[in-house]
Amino acid sequence: MLVTINVAVLLAIIIILRLRRRTHARSRNDEKLTVAIVLVFGVLIAPTAFGQGILDIVVQVVQGVSQSGR
Repeated sequence: MLVTINVAVLLAIIIILRLRRRTHARSRNDEKLTVAIVLVFGVLIAPTAFGQGILDIVVQVVQGVSQSGR
């Protein structure tokens, strides 16, 4: 039996666990590591259909906000 682990799913779980900690309990290095993990996660999901869907939603929101300011 072969078990595979999707790296993006694993990173998502790690991000959720890290962000559940209290803010004042985090050191500066801990926050830097969290940012690096989130960046890697973003790079991993960007080319997927899910990542493209998120991009489309963000683009629509930004366009709506910029047009409402006119």
